[in-house]
Amino acid sequence: MDKYKIGIAVFFAALSFFIGMLFATENISESIQSASNDLPAYNTEARSADSIPINSLRDFNNAIVNIADQANPTVVTITTSQTVRVRQQNPLSFFFDDPRFNQEREYRRDGLGSGVIVSSDGFIITNNHVIDNADEIRIILYSGEEMDAEIVGTDPASDIAVLKVDRSDMPAIPLGDSEAIRVGEMVLAIGSPLSRDLAHTVSKGIISASGRSSIGLNAFENYIQTDAAINPGNSGGALINLDGELIGINTAIASRSGGNQGIGFAIPVNMVRDVMEALITDGRVSRGYLGLGWGGDVDRTMARALGIDRTGGFVIGTIEEDGPAAKAGLVEGDVVLRLNNEYVKSWTDFRVEIGNSRPGDEVTVEVFRDGERLTFTIELDERDPEAVASAMSTGEREDLIESLGFQVDELTENIRRQLNLGSTAQGVVVTEIAQASRAYRQGLRRGDVISQASNEAVTNPNEFYGVIGTLKQQGTDAALLRVNRQGRNMFIAIEL
Repeated sequence: MDKYKIGIAVFFAALSFFIGMLFATENISESIQSASNDLPAYNTEARSADSIPINSLRDFNNAIVNIADQANPTVVTITTSQTVRVRQQNPLSFFFDDPRFNQEREYRRDGLGSGVIVSSDGFIITNNHVIDNADEIRIILYSGEEMDAEIVGTDPASDIAVLKVDRSDMPAIPLGDSEAIRVGEMVLAIGSPLSRDLAHTVSKGIISASGRSSIGLNAFENYIQTDAAINPGNSGGALINLDGELIGINTAIASRSGGNQGIGFAIPVNMVRDVMEALITDGRVSRGYLGLGWGGDVDRTMARALGIDRTGGFVIGTIEEDGPAAKAGLVEGDVVLRLNNEYVKSWTDFRVEIGNSRPGDEVTVEVFRDGERLTFTIELDERDPEAVASAMSTGEREDLIESLGFQVDELTENIRRQLNLGSTAQGVVVTEIAQASRAYRQGLRRGDVISQASNEAVTNPNEFYGVIGTLKQQGTDAALLRVNRQGRNMFIAIEL
């Protein structure tokens, strides 16, 4: 009997603690001001989730239901279609140079994703990979109404795209502050997993981690990790907090089965907001550039060798001539310890932070050199891949081509016709590749059209060699290429 009474006491103590924690929830909604008069009027009205007193578990359940009711109409299902033409080669074409032996087949490839309405005048956020290469984009509202959407702008490096529909009375979700999130905080994910028949599926979980990078999905990564159920089709959907605010755009999952295993990733809304405003106002995203490359992370062994009292940070391996870092006085061998008074964890985090800044911004970089700490204030420039390629000597470009084992050329209209590609296809075409090269072993072939290198769009050879040259200067040892092969998109990773 004593054990039974103790058990009851423990249960009610735990329940009281749980309800007390719910009472302690604060509304962190803030009014977000537009950065420009040309930008849409984002919904910043605070719709607090704790407006209902939590006196029982039923009250808590009702609060969650109210959040879902408020947010669901702001999430849309996105369907895409793409016309793909594939030439089926007849064996007789090897013996007779007659196009009649080859037949061209045309089919439609459909895609599914999610999006979030962020302004009443019809601006919608989604992932770039949801609408990439689509010929037609349709939006399905919570009410079931369908309408066409046009692309305002895309940023493959962050996997963000902005769409627009011709409506001025759209329900919009308020934007939160992803810097204010806490690990363990409860969140809801809303989207259209697996099929349009499962549209507006709501799942519940917590924030498992923040600041996740080195996932290998995009060039600039700073993901929120959540265990709220996310599956294929959820891409571009909403991750919301208990105030009904958007704090992230669901993007990807880590899975061995292809389905949800409790590890999902969302792009923080602060990054989304910055990219969105740049795409709406300028049509492109300009990113900061320092002009230095990685030379090794500082682990315990390196810290002892350098005489540094902590791990973290990285050694500068290369300094680009006439770049912002060189002009400020940084040199090869400097150990970067802090960026804007915050300790640097790794080269990846440093690169993301610089990339999320804009040209013209000033940053402070603290380095360790010859036993002392030095601080530099540096104005960021803008990276121009074509300028990097143009600065290469003929010998340097030939060395780069030799190390890659393949060569690319401009994708002309004649080559488009030969490869059965539409006029909208962009990129560079692989014209020569050595069968003994590592790229060939990874699956790259002659005639492949490369449209992105490490999530940087490339439309001509100068841009391609510029991106690859920059990656090598930064110490990157691999690059992910987006390849179009006879109308079929694929990704191939190559060693640099």
